[in-house]
Amino acid sequence: MSITPNSVEARDIAYHMHPAVNLRKFEEKGGLVIESGDGVYVYDNTGKRYIEGLAGLWSVAVGFGEKRLVEAAAAQLQKLPYYHSFNYKTNGPSVDLAELLISIAPVPMSKVHFTSSGSEANDLVAKMVWYRSNALGKPEKKKIIGRIKGYHGVTIAAGSITGIPANHTSFDLPLDRMVHTSCPSFPHFGEEGESEEAFTARMLKDLEDLIVKEGPETIAAFWGEPVMGAGGVLTPPKGYWEGVQVILKKYDILLVADEVICGFGRTGKMFACETYDIKPDVLVISKQLSSSYMPLSAIMMNDNFYQPIADESDKIGVFAHGFTASGHPVATAVGLENVKIIIERDLVGNAARLEKTFLDGLAKLAEHPLVDSSRGIGLIGALELTPWEQEGAGAAALAVAEAIQEEGCIIRNIGEAICFCPPLIITAEQIEEMFAIVLRALNKVAETR
Repeated sequence: MSITPNSVEARDIAYHMHPAVNLRKFEEKGGLVIESGDGVYVYDNTGKRYIEGLAGLWSVAVGFGEKRLVEAAAAQLQKLPYYHSFNYKTNGPSVDLAELLISIAPVPMSKVHFTSSGSEANDLVAKMVWYRSNALGKPEKKKIIGRIKGYHGVTIAAGSITGIPANHTSFDLPLDRMVHTSCPSFPHFGEEGESEEAFTARMLKDLEDLIVKEGPETIAAFWGEPVMGAGGVLTPPKGYWEGVQVILKKYDILLVADEVICGFGRTGKMFACETYDIKPDVLVISKQLSSSYMPLSAIMMNDNFYQPIADESDKIGVFAHGFTASGHPVATAVGLENVKIIIERDLVGNAARLEKTFLDGLAKLAEHPLVDSSRGIGLIGALELTPWEQEGAGAAALAVAEAIQEEGCIIRNIGEAICFCPPLIITAEQIEEMFAIVLRALNKVAETR
């Protein structure tokens, strides 16, 4: 990229510290300036068009430029641009959205609490887990189990539950009350000659052995994404979630389902908990909740989780937690309209109907010499590339991801995988267009090998 002095790219380098980059490399190369979006497409500041194959950050369900969301935000800004939910105050959009979420929850839920990101939501759930244990007179029951390669955010508590080393290194994480069990990805961690059923049994034994080692009386909760997103789109092996729930019930451990990526149709059901028959105590949602048009996340909790917390707040005199933007009326107004669009346009059904087209397309690409395998469910999937041993870990995926972007599609490389999570409004023809771009990029990279 040639960067002109005083251009937006140059000023971006000069003044803007970015997340999720090598900061020194960013100072050298700068970033791609995305200027507008329409449907499944975004456009950079030169006018070049890209299929947004990751829906932004796994999140823009209804696509870019949805006028109903723009109008919902504008109307709420004119009526009540801001108010808080502290000190016995509320606003209409937050009440309406909470009621709607309870009505569509995959299992009976009692209350909804709003925050602004998945990280904030998971962080608060950790605090509430500890608050609840104290309320129950179990001050020793504070440990939280995450999973290797699991991702739940980057705040101190959420980042500690996350099981990705880069999110821990030099940040002094994880906290010592967070422990991690094995990653249940059969393609990555299955042993030679091991069946999928045997692998599931080993994963479940690892979990139970960890609980016994740490002491069941010290463990409060288990966190898990139904499909692990930022770990590389890792789908669970057969019988995994059924077995996990049996173990957690045996040892009186809460189940927190992180549906920040999966929720609102990604797996072909409204919630992935329905896909895998997961019955969580707490459900964390964000991203597709508002299609990321506004920062918004929500925590749904069942009555078993909520009641001890309410009792403790009564004993203390206050539930002493809250953010300035908790239940922000513009964010919840946009979220409410967004969920209505998902329901009215049957975008969940669209994901289910297009699943075969999507997965078959990935499987066809997996026949390419640079690709080892494919995986996915609904409209989320990945191609696992054959590693380039001499260039180092992730080099193949990085090269292919850069070539895909040059050809006109934006995806994400994670480890040796390139990951796909297009807007739920995508059509069969657009899926074919996206994969044709990927094939061209794979061929171009292959020509250089």
